[in-house]
This record gives sequence, C-alpha cells and structure tokens, in this order.
Amino acid sequence: MSALLDPWVVEILRCPVTHAQLVDGVDAEGRAELHSTDRENPLAYPVRDGIPVLLESEARSLLS
Repeated sequence: MSALLDPWVVEILRCPVTHAQLVDGVDAEGRAELHSTDRENPLAYPVRDGIPVLLESEARSLLS
C-alpha cells in the first residue's frame, strides 16, 4: 500500500471512470499514483500532497 495513503483509504477508492479498484503505483518520475485495475481502460491518477486527484481530466492512460 501507499506510504502516503492509509491502506483503508486505497481499499475503498474506485476509479471514477470505470469504477475499477485502484492500486498503488508510480509514474516515470517516481511520483505516487493510483492505478486503475480495469483491463480495457486502465488509468492512472496522481497523488498530490497525499491527496488522490480522482478527476477524469487529470487521469492518464496506462496503455502503451
């Protein structure tokens, strides 16, 4: 689980677009993110100052 977010917080959060579970991740620069587990449309959401930014406009695709 994220060092910035309590495990219970990550467990209850869901992707606002696909409603899939979110898991800890990091971006290419090593910054904390939450990654959607949706297989068809996996998205990454930034975590800024310990706060997940769960806005569709802030999400980036995890598909290559």
